[in-house]
Amino acid sequence: MERILIISDGKPGHLNQSIAFCKIKNIEYDILTVEFKSKLFKSFSYLFDKFGFYTNFLFKPYENKDFNSYSAIISTGSSTYYLNKYLSKKFNKKSIVLMLPKSYKYEDFTYILAQEHDNPPKLNNIIKIPLNLSFSSPKNLIKKEFDKKAIGIIVGGNNDIFTLKSEDLKKVLDKIFSEFKNYSKYITTSRRTPKQVETLIESYDFDYKLIYSKEPTINPIPDFLTLCNELFITIDSTSMLSEARANSDAKINIIQLESKKDNTKYHRLASKVESLNKKVDFEKILKKIEI
Repeated sequence: MERILIISDGKPGHLNQSIAFCKIKNIEYDILTVEFKSKLFKSFSYLFDKFGFYTNFLFKPYENKDFNSYSAIISTGSSTYYLNKYLSKKFNKKSIVLMLPKSYKYEDFTYILAQEHDNPPKLNNIIKIPLNLSFSSPKNLIKKEFDKKAIGIIVGGNNDIFTLKSEDLKKVLDKIFSEFKNYSKYITTSRRTPKQVETLIESYDFDYKLIYSKEPTINPIPDFLTLCNELFITIDSTSMLSEARANSDAKINIIQLESKKDNTKYHRLASKVESLNKKVDFEKILKKIEI
């Protein structure tokens, strides 16, 4: 059976996209976690790539694997692309990267899966995808009441663009409780959710409630995607929006937040999600990639 090597930068959001690729393609995989020796060495990788020079000297020592045993190398995130090139060239393997590898030469990768909101150029090795790759399986954390519809609310938090204020979310929650009285209501927060917002959520009587700061190892989102008829998701997380539209046919309502900028990748992705009324068939898209 074919097997792929995933190069990981240790960030779950990046690693999960690479794993999703393998699961959608039904290919076995191993994970190699790597890290540049310093930010300066990462800067060197851009320069080295420009002149076609590839070395693993820029990285901290990593696990030695039988690199010849893999059919391809896949990675997600700027800290993985250079080593992907180095290993794929050294061992003559196909190189696959997720997200547009900005600051690196595009033509050296076998395949690039780039999100539409990054406005990728039209090149033969670039395949545009509407959302982040995602693969979701329910964990049966929630027992849904028979014949009762359900609402799922996924709450993010502050980042460089958006600010989540408790008073703004309160208006949304009050409206949901008013308009969806006969629905089961589930909610989860994230690692970026402010404490005052968590306190606000605690004051509501949800049928299922997950406060991330209290239970950081539990992820109920796959259950939400399976059980809910409608989803409410804050605009700040491209991963949450992508995961929802990639794995659920539920109606998605985007919770707008106070924004420092307009027309960012978050806004473009949110607009794309709103334009899709059913889940994305990634299996069909990934058939274009030959391993």
